[in-house]
Amino acid sequence: TSASVAHMTSPSGWVEPGQRPDFDEFTVVLRGALHVKGKDGHTLLVEAGQAVIAHAGEWVQYSTPGPDGADYVAVCVPAFSMETVHRDE
Repeated sequence: TSASVAHMTSPSGWVEPGQRPDFDEFTVVLRGALHVKGKDGHTLLVEAGQAVIAHAGEWVQYSTPGPDGADYVAVCVPAFSMETVHRDE
């Protein structure tokens, strides 16, 4: 099974389109905080030193509403691709 690892930096106010990927995504926040919203509308606050897992087939949306943005590492198994992320229109 292939995997991808990405070091991401997101600015304050960034909101990624919702997605329902075909991969598991493991996210570790290094600095700042991420909001991780699920299909039920519940939002998790994931702060520096914490991690979250979004399982394949689950709808998820990431954002960084905090004033300092965030740095985080995203590990996708199998690897991320635009064909398998299934972002909302």
